[in-house]
Amino acid sequence: MGDQSATVGMGRDAVAPVFQVIVAISFCHLVNDMMSSLLPAIYPTLKDTLGLSFGQIGLITLVYQVTGSLLQPLIGFFADRRPTPLALSSGTLSSLLGLLVLSAAHHYLMLLAGAALLGVGSSVFHPEASRVARMASGGRPGLAQSLFQVGGNAGQALGPLAAALVVVRWGQSSLVFFALLALVACAILWNVGLWYRSHGLARLKQAAARRIVAARVPRPAAMKALGLLLVLIFSKYFYLASLTNYYTFYLMHRFGVSIQNAQIHLFLFLGAVAVGTVAGGPVGDRVGRKYVIWFSILGALPFTLALPYANLFWTAPLTMMIGLILSSAFPAIVVFAQELFPGRVGTVSGLFFGFSFGMGGLGAALLGWLADATSVETVYHLCAFLPVIGIVAAFLPNPEKRHPAAS
Repeated sequence: MGDQSATVGMGRDAVAPVFQVIVAISFCHLVNDMMSSLLPAIYPTLKDTLGLSFGQIGLITLVYQVTGSLLQPLIGFFADRRPTPLALSSGTLSSLLGLLVLSAAHHYLMLLAGAALLGVGSSVFHPEASRVARMASGGRPGLAQSLFQVGGNAGQALGPLAAALVVVRWGQSSLVFFALLALVACAILWNVGLWYRSHGLARLKQAAARRIVAARVPRPAAMKALGLLLVLIFSKYFYLASLTNYYTFYLMHRFGVSIQNAQIHLFLFLGAVAVGTVAGGPVGDRVGRKYVIWFSILGALPFTLALPYANLFWTAPLTMMIGLILSSAFPAIVVFAQELFPGRVGTVSGLFFGFSFGMGGLGAALLGWLADATSVETVYHLCAFLPVIGIVAAFLPNPEKRHPAAS
């Protein structure tokens, strides 16, 4: 009788979203991604002080993105087989160490080492934190993934603002101040890990028991859909690499604005990305994730085509519309893929976070080389056509509505 009561209690717990946990990991995502976004935000300062080329800047981003991308699927796969709740906080410690190295880096190799440590921190954090968001979702995975992801987007938006207000004024060594935030995130993640161990794992087991009633997409169709989703991730993150890494240079070169002014424009763009991320998941829960994915890639095309020809006044609203539309795709894509492969939440999350990191890094490196060979303006003329790839979303399957507790 006692076992039956425990099962019933667990069932009630599994259908209720645990917003305290979702908000906690969203805040930690904010801290993690703010620390990471400080790196591209200080590129203009590093370029001047160390005499870096665009190609060298692109290589720094490539090192950060590759160390983040290659490890994430492996960590996700391992977590699916052997969950390790208390490992969540270890990634934040790596990011802290990365910022400390960057704060004292006066040689190019030290910059690469700091970028690599930041990448390792992200690779440990993202798959397991995304998994926790799914555990705590209570049958609303799109909403949970959006709330988790918006923390990262808010952190990416705050990074340039923090760089403009603190790092530009006080110098590279002021990065130490932001490293202190990692200690706060570490303490929060330790407590999230305790919830994961005592409650989250029970939710996973119950979800696995219920998975037999969930509609499944045939494996060949699921694998085809996985490939299409990765193509869409390529389109999204290759374009976003042009704005995240070179937008400040574009504004300064084309319109002659100051570094601080350019950082404010980057903050506005990344803020729009955060708003779009909040909308993408819940809208996908209501109207279907395929429609959100379709619109969020292809819908940005008119704005990307107009951007290279806009004056300074129109550049800000155009980039904000691009960020708003493009960013709504990622939560919908991740949840869509998780539902294609039930029981592989960590592996799928690690694959998509890792692939997005990798595409962002590859895009930064190739676009940096292109900017050196031609001009920053040429980068935006060519990247304007990337959202055309969004047409492949038409070939995604239309899976039946799944059981709300499927993980």
